[in-house]
Amino acid sequence: MEHKPERMRELINILQKADAAYYKFDAPVMTDREYDALYDELSGLERDTGIILSGSPTQKTPGEVLEGLSQVQHTRPMLSSQKTKSTEDIVRFIGGRKAVISWKLDGLTLVLRYENGSLTQAITRGDGSIGEDVTHTVRVMSNVPLCIPSRDSFEVRGEGILSWSNFEALNREGDAALAHPRNAAAGSVRRLDSSKAKSQRLEFFAFELVSGSYAFKTDQLNTLRSNGFDIVAYRTIAEDAPSSEVYAAIASFKPSGFDYPVDGLIIEYDDLEYGKSLGATGRHENRLIALKWEDELHETVFLGLEPATTRTGMVSLTGIFADTLIDGTTVNRAYLHNLDILDSFELGIGDRVKIYKANMIIPQLAENLTRSGTLKHPSQCPCCGSGLSVRKSESGTRLLFCDNPACPAKLVKKFEHFCHKSRMNIPDLSEKRLETFIGKGWIRNYGDIYELAKHRDEFIATPGFGERLFERITTTIEQRRECSLNRLISGLGIANIGQTASRVLSDYFNGDWTAFEQAITGGFDFTTLMDFGQIMHDNIHAWYRDEDEQKLWRPLLKHLTFIKPADSPALSASGNPFHGKTVVATGKLENYSRDGISDKLLSLGAKPSGSVSRNTDYLIAGEGAGSKLAKARELGVTVLSEGDFEQMLDK
Repeated sequence: MEHKPERMRELINILQKADAAYYKFDAPVMTDREYDALYDELSGLERDTGIILSGSPTQKTPGEVLEGLSQVQHTRPMLSSQKTKSTEDIVRFIGGRKAVISWKLDGLTLVLRYENGSLTQAITRGDGSIGEDVTHTVRVMSNVPLCIPSRDSFEVRGEGILSWSNFEALNREGDAALAHPRNAAAGSVRRLDSSKAKSQRLEFFAFELVSGSYAFKTDQLNTLRSNGFDIVAYRTIAEDAPSSEVYAAIASFKPSGFDYPVDGLIIEYDDLEYGKSLGATGRHENRLIALKWEDELHETVFLGLEPATTRTGMVSLTGIFADTLIDGTTVNRAYLHNLDILDSFELGIGDRVKIYKANMIIPQLAENLTRSGTLKHPSQCPCCGSGLSVRKSESGTRLLFCDNPACPAKLVKKFEHFCHKSRMNIPDLSEKRLETFIGKGWIRNYGDIYELAKHRDEFIATPGFGERLFERITTTIEQRRECSLNRLISGLGIANIGQTASRVLSDYFNGDWTAFEQAITGGFDFTTLMDFGQIMHDNIHAWYRDEDEQKLWRPLLKHLTFIKPADSPALSASGNPFHGKTVVATGKLENYSRDGISDKLLSLGAKPSGSVSRNTDYLIAGEGAGSKLAKARELGVTVLSEGDFEQMLDK
């Protein structure tokens, strides 16, 4: 007995830190499985001893209120549900009563308040008693009703959530790798800038109507639906239903085929008055219970650690395991989050370990049976080879970082610029994919892009990629070994040298890279070219002298064959009314995409522009032309239809 209170204090301290990391910083320091195990141990000690210490997470709903957002008192405390992994417990809980089974969505719980039919306030769960006012970000979520038919005071609880498909899209497009949709949802809702939150593609699913008087849970859900809310998917269990029907209903919820992250099921009584009569503890409402899926552990072998450097310089850590079949899919990788979690497993190559799919979806390392502890931390950046340093995150976890400011992993934007369809035209090499390849050390310079095929086996084995994508990307790369000088110069990212200037350079040097380079080394005065000023001249020479830039582009040249620009009368001043003219195109054109009309104008020797000014010679106006058309008319700029434009070319 004498050691149990000490262990309880230790557990409370660990769980409080884990709660702060999870709820305040959206940066978990342990897996859900580890948290549940510690929480269950604490609950057991409290039952055995009859002692409940101050601050115990079993007695209050965890959560934190972030600084920078206003605090709001909840109408009634937001409590959690009891949890079980036993379907038999669910049958006993239902006890022959009519019940409702729904998904336990894994996002950020929100409360929405309406007055006179209008959304007036949105609040996070916070600590269960006080939340944060996030009305500004919730208003821009895609499916939140801003006005509803009901004119009564109306208070709704639900989940702000990011679908798996949108999560993957954000990871392809975004500025930082996201560990889980839950973290992304929490971070997005708590943004101070609602314009940034809008792009995060969150949705809201209602699961409870706090206001009003209803006899049944299903009545609540129907009222929510009739007022324009998307509601959590659910099934009902009839009164006196046999246990086999309960088991079948539970089995019908399949998380592996569901497009939203979930961490179990919620089972509650349909009879709201009966549920209310059961009361609550300091943490749980007795009217409902959560079923957490039993984690099916699979034994395998730890094969090593795969570090990858992100654009922030942080080095992510992924464990590699022998192929293991779980729920019909082969699992061989699991993200290990940070050095604290990595060290806790005391890993070594060849160790026997157990892995599982958390919530039947996300591969996780559960335990290390061998615990050899021989694995060393990565000491060099996998991308540039520089030394790594350890930093502490805001939540106190230890992370690895590459401190080299010139690390190619930090230059992802430059590589994305190079591959853009209007430049070297390798669109499948998106920013997110490039970050993965660069982080693994496959791409250190532009030339490495053209040698991506030598990483075939590793590419195919990387989750989210595969053989089909490999073939598509490498086929496109092979097709781009022939290119025009103007596309290459535009892709190299020389300051102030865009598509128009690149076209001028290509025309002047007849598409010959050697002539362009010799001009630079010979001190060529670029201000002699059309529309080239002193800054553009200086930028070209500075770019060429930059040794770090040379390391990026010099290895590329051996992979390229340059296409010389075709001799075309359209490029001469005579017979081409657009040569040397500033032209703006706006609205939807029938025969040209946005990039297409720009390329066409460049081929005519024109100067495409994105804005109308007194220097604009022509505006090509397509369907839906708006403010630019109005400004052109105001300034007396010649306005052409697409047909007018093509007629002038035919003359």
